[in-house]
Amino acid sequence: IKDRLILPFVDLKTEYYDLGLAHRDETGDQVTVDSAVATKKYGVAVKCATITPNAARMEEYHLHEMWKSPNATIRAMLDGTVFRAPIMVKGLVPYIPTWKKPITIARHAYGDIYKNVELPVPEGAKAELVVTAADGTETRATIHDFAGSAGIIQGIHNTDKSIASFARACFNYGLSTGQDVWFATKDTISKTYDHHFKDIFAEIYEIEYKERFEKAGITYFYTLIDDAVARVVLSEGGYIWAC
Repeated sequence: IKDRLILPFVDLKTEYYDLGLAHRDETGDQVTVDSAVATKKYGVAVKCATITPNAARMEEYHLHEMWKSPNATIRAMLDGTVFRAPIMVKGLVPYIPTWKKPITIARHAYGDIYKNVELPVPEGAKAELVVTAADGTETRATIHDFAGSAGIIQGIHNTDKSIASFARACFNYGLSTGQDVWFATKDTISKTYDHHFKDIFAEIYEIEYKERFEKAGITYFYTLIDDAVARVVLSEGGYIWAC
């Protein structure tokens, strides 16, 4: 497509980074990092589909390592926000009859499962969450006592900086498109982790965006994810749903 329909007519001046699995393996996945750096430099990139290898791919491609998702690597370096905005096509009717406008999904794609740490746990072991402060002080919490059965554990994290960046990206996108912004988490269950997202969103909105939203005639509100789903089904669409 590029050779036949673009290059003969446009002086494109592009930089190309081969994110094919073989080349990523040859470079120790440095090419993925280089592509993210270039994207930050130029402010735009087009990425083709890539392979995230599993054990079978390791053998098939004779890889040195089971390389991580290139999407996750690039998103982390670009601050990790993904907007999925559907394109309405005449003749294709939405599954929910009331939907008349696109619903844009905003997804925070840094930390969490993308940067998780996983371990198998033998029977009889106890798993703990340990935070060591800069002065060496430790805070501990028991995750689970595996006295009766072996199992698995998973540790996830996020940073205030990344969450704040996600919030601003959502609010700026809402202002640029003239759409309301909804934000939803499960803070009734995740009373520290999810609630922290809620608090950061609320603080940034009140200090930086409330006046601008009111002037633009759009709204921001937070609700529990269960309630958000019900509202989405009943709505006409036309907003940004941050998750």
